[in-house]
Amino acid sequence: MRSFFKSSRFKGFVGVFVVLLLGIVFAAATENSASPASTVLGTVFSPLQRVSAAIADSVEDFSIYFRSAASYAERVKELESQLAQSQSQMVDYEKTKQQLDLYAEFLELKEEHEDFKFSSASVIGMDGTDACGSFTLNKGELDGIRVNNPVIYGKYLVGVVVKTAPTYCVVNTILNPVISVSAYEVRTREASYVDTTYELAKNGQCRLAGLVRSTSVAPGGIVCTSGNGGKYPADLIIGVVEEVKDDTTNISAYAVVKTQVDFSQLRDVFIITDFRGMGVADTN
Repeated sequence: MRSFFKSSRFKGFVGVFVVLLLGIVFAAATENSASPASTVLGTVFSPLQRVSAAIADSVEDFSIYFRSAASYAERVKELESQLAQSQSQMVDYEKTKQQLDLYAEFLELKEEHEDFKFSSASVIGMDGTDACGSFTLNKGELDGIRVNNPVIYGKYLVGVVVKTAPTYCVVNTILNPVISVSAYEVRTREASYVDTTYELAKNGQCRLAGLVRSTSVAPGGIVCTSGNGGKYPADLIIGVVEEVKDDTTNISAYAVVKTQVDFSQLRDVFIITDFRGMGVADTN
């Protein structure tokens, strides 16, 4: 008998009994209507229940977050699509606006010079190796285009046709050093000629050369074609004076002129096929 009381089985029984007794005392102290056994079990397993509930809440929160993230991703994708569409519409708007501005200036020029005859043309090629910006148009000999025909954008002189084929032509811009144009400055009426150098051409500039050192030409002045020589009609805009410098090679001065057209962005232009005095050199 004495060995039974010392056995592990008896000790286990006593342990269970003590736990149940403590549960009964605890239930009585808290006036809980639940049974002692359930109270004890609840006390023992309560931490596990809390952990389980926390895990369930976390899973539910993750599910909600996952659904929200997916919803946000879909919304972001939708907004990106709308933005791309808006940007495309803006590009179309700018192209249309530029084209309308071009035709508005063209009509104004045509009203001022009824003797001008035009052929509209589109750029079909740019010479990427030419720093002076030569390009090819989709009009040629079959459209009445000839070498030395001036090319304009609105009221601005762009360049001159230097090569023709039946269905296309090649244009050198006024940023090409081989081009020389008789010109004048509008405010002072000082007349000379416009040419350029490769150094100036890189910055979209040319120069009104051959001015006297005491010239009155100043920054902000507008430089236009004079019409002398019969190659270019009068009053086409070449650009705006940025600064005036003394020429280091002689006793003259020159005005640095900034062209007002980005030749690399040209898409549509007009070729002047005829004008009063075309091909007739001024002998004065």
